[in-house]
Amino acid sequence: MGQTKKIITFGEKQIVLIGTAHVSKESCDEVAREIRGELPSCVAIELDEQRYASLKNPDSWKELDIIKVLKEKKGFLLLANLVLASFQRRMGVNIGVKPGDEMRAGIDVAEELGIGTVMVDRPIQTTLRRAWAKTGGMGRIKLLSALISSAFDTEEISTEQIENLKKSNEMDGMMAELSEFLPAVKEVLIDERDFYLAAHIWKASEGKEKTLAVLGAGHLPGVEKHLALLADGKETPDTAQISSLPKKKPLSKIISWGIPALIIALIAAGFVWGGMSKGADLLGSWLLWNGILAGIGALIALAHPLALLVSIVGAPFTSLCPFVGIGLLAGFVQAVVKKPKVSDIERLQDDVASVKGFYKNRILHVLLVFFLSSLGSSIGTFVAGSSMVVNLTQFLKELF
Repeated sequence: MGQTKKIITFGEKQIVLIGTAHVSKESCDEVAREIRGELPSCVAIELDEQRYASLKNPDSWKELDIIKVLKEKKGFLLLANLVLASFQRRMGVNIGVKPGDEMRAGIDVAEELGIGTVMVDRPIQTTLRRAWAKTGGMGRIKLLSALISSAFDTEEISTEQIENLKKSNEMDGMMAELSEFLPAVKEVLIDERDFYLAAHIWKASEGKEKTLAVLGAGHLPGVEKHLALLADGKETPDTAQISSLPKKKPLSKIISWGIPALIIALIAAGFVWGGMSKGADLLGSWLLWNGILAGIGALIALAHPLALLVSIVGAPFTSLCPFVGIGLLAGFVQAVVKKPKVSDIERLQDDVASVKGFYKNRILHVLLVFFLSSLGSSIGTFVAGSSMVVNLTQFLKELF
């Protein structure tokens, strides 16, 4: 029995875990071979219903509505999804395998043999949103940096390297590195999903003699551990707590409202203690720093002049409102004046792998304008706020 297969027996019930590398031809063959050999009552697949639908209908992504994405505040999620998909797709190019082919192989063989399948993974949107919500300021910068670097990494990955991902020593090293680099992301992407997968595999196995589960090799140890705890009654298969966004901490709410309140208070203090001159000076500092830096972000993104103007004018005001970001407005304007074409959707998965593609593809260009104007405004808020505090402090020292 290889490291990629675990057979666990709980009384009269048996659960077979098959660990895969997600862009491995060998994994595709192994999954098909194991299902035919084991003939389970049920096949559990590490997919959620949305990804399953996308797998069954590969052209479904062509229905993407970028304006709707921005309105629903899913711009960062879409960008992260595209980058991750591009990275996996690039890994499989040299060996002729597409991401998810081993899952597709499992579904196809199960259907051929008349075996029922069940999707047991958490929705990717929930996972990404939880990872973002649970990651602090520096963690988010690290996460974005990792995503951006992986998007444009041109290093070719060999078949041997991909197959090594199924070995426990290789996987342990990667998990240890991720834990150290981004502990909150590792908790959401690996630890939470280990339990989520185990709980749903356990539910799928109820009343069945044998269940076979196809999942990434990195999840094997964690899923096996949680299945044992579920069997012993030390855990319950309740995943409600990790199926929604974590509640905002009181400090987070205070910061989201406190920063705008502080900015307004500083400007008001300038008018009260320094008169029109000092008040106008602080107000001008806020408008200039926030507007100019948001504008620089939009300019780097080569935004349409109207989107650039919206970034400059709108950033100082949206930065005072926790509900609306300048990236949303600038991206919306960019999408309206440079409406994406069908050809942009068709080239989306290829263009996301290059810097040039982000500027050429109108959908990616919208996301670029959204991201860089948001980043510029965030930097502007910090710089302007710091400048105003120093300015007002010096003035009050001189005054009193």
